[in-house]
Amino acid sequence: MKQKNRQVELSYYGLYLQQYLIENHPDKSSDNDFMAVREDLATDTFEQARLVGYSVEGAQELAMKALLQGLHFSEFRTVVDILENEFGTNVPAEKARRLALALLPRLKETFSGYPLSDDFALSSEYDSLYSELTGTIAVYLDEHGI
Repeated sequence: MKQKNRQVELSYYGLYLQQYLIENHPDKSSDNDFMAVREDLATDTFEQARLVGYSVEGAQELAMKALLQGLHFSEFRTVVDILENEFGTNVPAEKARRLALALLPRLKETFSGYPLSDDFALSSEYDSLYSELTGTIAVYLDEHGI
């Protein structure tokens, strides 16, 4: 059996990351190798920070930064937010996640035209992406009678 599919015992960081991935990056939420690497990185970061004198809170902040680096912006979460905010009357909240998963492959090209990063949602380009995605999703929903 591949290690990617086996159940593993997760630490606080592993459990936190798994829940974060389920909510924001479902395509990574069952990748045990990815989670193990991030979990180890966060643990090591915390331990090293404590050894050099950081407070528990400071070390925890650094560990969480390491754990979630590169994961703050989520294409999936962006599409779910658009579905809920712009199309909530046509797409019930309980169906938004499933529809977002179905839409993501169709939206890859749109996302590829933007410099996605952890702080992308704070950039001026985010509004352009949001508008472009909203239009594309509106066309899709109309074509599929949703």
